[in-house]
This record gives sequence, structure tokens and C-alpha cells, in this order.
Amino acid sequence: WRRRFAEQGIAGLRDAPRPGKPAKYGVELRDRILAQLELPPPAGMASWDGGSLAKALSVSDHAVWRILRKEGIQLQRHRSWCVSTDPEFAAKAADIIGLYLNPPENALVISVDEKPSIQALERARGYVQTSSGKVVQGMKSTYKRHGTVNLFAALEVATGVIRGKTTQTKKRADFQAFMDEVVADQPVDRQIHVILDNLNTHKKNEDWLAAHPNVTFHFTPTSASWLNQVEIWFGIFQRKTLNNASFRSVEQLIEAIHAFTAAYNENAAPF
Repeated sequence: WRRRFAEQGIAGLRDAPRPGKPAKYGVELRDRILAQLELPPPAGMASWDGGSLAKALSVSDHAVWRILRKEGIQLQRHRSWCVSTDPEFAAKAADIIGLYLNPPENALVISVDEKPSIQALERARGYVQTSSGKVVQGMKSTYKRHGTVNLFAALEVATGVIRGKTTQTKKRADFQAFMDEVVADQPVDRQIHVILDNLNTHKKNEDWLAAHPNVTFHFTPTSASWLNQVEIWFGIFQRKTLNNASFRSVEQLIEAIHAFTAAYNENAAPF
């Protein structure tokens, strides 16, 4: 060891290569597995799994899983995607992004949408100790349903302030009533630009728009509601108020919604 250190330094203290047991499976099996994944799965199956791959290739399950892990292939993990087919995607997207980056002078830009059918679920929750000794947050698998509520929300793009309203229905009349509240405290001559997705409730509001000539609706492209910034806030709201929560009634759920909105607005900032 002293001689190796003198000759090679720290590197000489590391283990020297060893022959080890000859590999039973090599690159050839990897190529066979990747090629098999391109073929249709066995009859009655929607996709390949480790067991069916091993059977088709006449090798062990462990050999298949070792190669899949090495290649970063997770057969049961799925991702979804959505591609807008709107022929006017570029123009509509540019219109909305322009409102975010360079809004008209003295105009108000708001993002509006609704989160429908929020369930008031009551279930036991708390911290539990697992058999391995770890303490984790747990929830009972059974629960009681106490009804649902809908949440309309409007995000003021320049400030990040949220205005919300809960309703039992989410019809066009509910949407118009919410918009009445949103624009009520604004001067009648101030231009208001509202960003919306293509929900039916948001369409066919010509009578309401005629009564509010200072308001302009801007619709996101088809299958691109993610361009609406209020969706970001809905994600924050979901994580911080609804996930792992328990509500004994719809009224308690509504109280939690209003409490979170008020607390959020104290430190609101634009996205």
C-alpha cells in the first residue's frame, strides 16, 4: 500500500480492477429489450411490463429490470401532453402575452377562470409512525362528502391580487354576476382587458359586454388555457388549501377559501 501510494498518490489507494464474475447478459440483451418495446404488447395488454418482457425474451425478470433501470425506462409511468390545433394560435397567444408584457397605458388586465366542484371532504388526518419508525403525515382512506362549491377567481396581472367568489352553480349568470363585482369599483372609462379560456360559460356574453363597453374579452387559443395566469394561482391554492385537508361542511370549506385568499393578498406579487 505504501509503494502504491508513493507511486500513484491517492489514486493508488483505490481498489484495482478485478475480473469478477463474467457477465451473463451484455449489450445484446439491452438491444433486444429496446427492440421488443417497439413491438405490440401481448394480446389483451395495453403496454409491456417487466414480466411480459422477460417471458417474451426468455430471460429473468431481474435481468430485464436491471437494464430498464440503467436505461431510465419506467414502463408504468405515463405523461400526458396537449398540442393546440388552433389555426390562430400564434395571433391569440401573442395578444395575451402582449397584455402581460406591455399592457395598454392605464388599463386593467385581469385573468379570470373558475375552479368547479371543489369537494368538502371530511377525513381523519395527522402524523403517524410507520413500521420502520418514520413519522409521516397520514390520512384515513375513508371520508365523508359534505357537498361541493365552485370558485370564481380574477387575478389582477399587474399586482397579483386575487378576487374570488364562491357559488353553488357555475352558469353563465354566475359568471356575469362575478364580473359585475370585479368591474364595479373601476371607473367607467377605464379600459379593462379580461383573459379567459374557451369555456362555454365565457362565450355568448354579448349583452353583458354591450352594457360594459370598456371591457374587452381575450380568449386563449384552443387547448391552451395554461396561458391564463390565474391557473398558476389555482395550483398554489390547491397545494396549500385543499391537498391533505379535511372539511366538516361546505361552509368550513368556503371559510378556508376566503381565509387563504385574504392571506395571499397580503403579500401578493405579479407572476
